[in-house]
Amino acid sequence: MSAFSRTALLLGFGFLYAPILVLVVYSFNASALVTVWGGFSTRWYGILFADAALIASAWVSLRIALASALIATIIGTLAALALDRGGRFTGRPVFTSLVYAPMVMPDVITGLSLLLLFVGLGLDRGVATIVIAHATLATGFVAIIVGARLKGLNRSLEEAAADLGAGPARVFATVTLPLVLPSVVAGFLLAFTLSLDDLVIASFVSGPGATTLPMRLYSQVRLGVNPEINAASTLLVAIVTVAALTASWLTGRRART
Repeated sequence: MSAFSRTALLLGFGFLYAPILVLVVYSFNASALVTVWGGFSTRWYGILFADAALIASAWVSLRIALASALIATIIGTLAALALDRGGRFTGRPVFTSLVYAPMVMPDVITGLSLLLLFVGLGLDRGVATIVIAHATLATGFVAIIVGARLKGLNRSLEEAAADLGAGPARVFATVTLPLVLPSVVAGFLLAFTLSLDDLVIASFVSGPGATTLPMRLYSQVRLGVNPEINAASTLLVAIVTVAALTASWLTGRRART
C-alpha cells in the first residue's frame, strides 16, 4: 500500500471515528460543560442510571430490538431458504425484490410508507408498530447473511440424510439448521443492532409510551448537550459495537471452518 493510500485511509478512519472517540472521552468529564475538560470522573454515569426517563426509554429500545430481531431472523432465514433451495418458482424476482428492497430504500421513505400503512389499517402506533417496522428493515440483512452460508453449504449432507429416510423438516432441523446456526445468530445480532440504533423509522411509527432511547437522546440534544447524554451515547455505542463485532466474528469463524 502506498503512502498516499495509507494517509487517505487514516484520514477516512479519523473522520469516521474521531467524533465517537471524543464523545466517549468527554463522557468521563467531571465538568458540566461538555467542551471544557474538568478532570476524570464517572459522576455522569451515576446521574444517567438515576434518570428514570432515559432508563425507561432504554428498556423500550431493548424490548423492541429483541422482538424485531427475533421476527426478522425467522422470516429472513425462511426467505434465504426459499431463495437458495426453492429453485425457479413463479414470482421469484418479485419475491427477491420485496426481501431486499428495505435495505436500499431511504429510511424516510420506509418510515413514511409504514406510517401510511398503519394509519390505513387503523393500527394504534406504539411498541408493536415499531417492532413491525424494524423487523421489515432487518429481514433483508438476515436473508443475505444466512443465504451466503447456504450457498457454501455441502448439499451432500442433506441429501445423505434424505436418503436415510429423513423428511424435509427433519433434514432442516438436524442437518441444515445446525450448520447455518452461526450465520443465523449473526443475523440476529445484526438485526438487534439495526433496531437499537434506528431513529428515523421509529420517529414515524412510534406513539405515546413508545419512545426509544435514540428518540429520547435526540429530543434532549435539541435542548443542549450535557455529559449525561455523552454517557448514554457511550453505552449505546458500546452495546452496538459488541453486537456488531460478535456477528462479524461468528460469520468469519464459520467461513474459516
